[in-house]
Amino acid sequence: MNTDETNDLKKFSELVNDIKVATLVTYSQDEGMRGRPMSTAEVDEMGSLWFFTNEFSGKVDEIEKDNEVLVSYASRSDNSYVIVRGRSALVNDKDKIEALWNPSLKVWFPDGLSDPSILLLKVEPDEVEYWNGSSSKVVVAFKMLKAYLTGKEYEDGDYKKINVNPDN
Repeated sequence: MNTDETNDLKKFSELVNDIKVATLVTYSQDEGMRGRPMSTAEVDEMGSLWFFTNEFSGKVDEIEKDNEVLVSYASRSDNSYVIVRGRSALVNDKDKIEALWNPSLKVWFPDGLSDPSILLLKVEPDEVEYWNGSSSKVVVAFKMLKAYLTGKEYEDGDYKKINVNPDN
């Protein structure tokens, strides 16, 4: 990985860690695309996203049939947005589960780490896009008004498209 790719991955990781909650979109043959909120447990050094899930949830069945997913992060207050297209995998690794465990997860897993239904969901990105606004809401509103009045396109912040896994 070259320096630009490393910096892009670092920026992606920072944005995800700042936003934390995502919408995970899976595909069901019966219901089409389905989204649900998920809290990110970790972004690892390769850019993979890790989430906790229950082995009996509907998304597990959907992923077992079609592992292509879309993960979307949005922070309107920071003017930051991230879209991840990738492949998901269900991981039952007790050491990794323990390493990522957070006491707040007891809301979903009352028996804690001894809950047998705990699984990890790993999303390996194929492609990442992010928009990171560099301005406050007031500055953004001013720049939009200026673009509208001058007839020029609005521009603010960074946009980047990263092909994390170019083979897919």
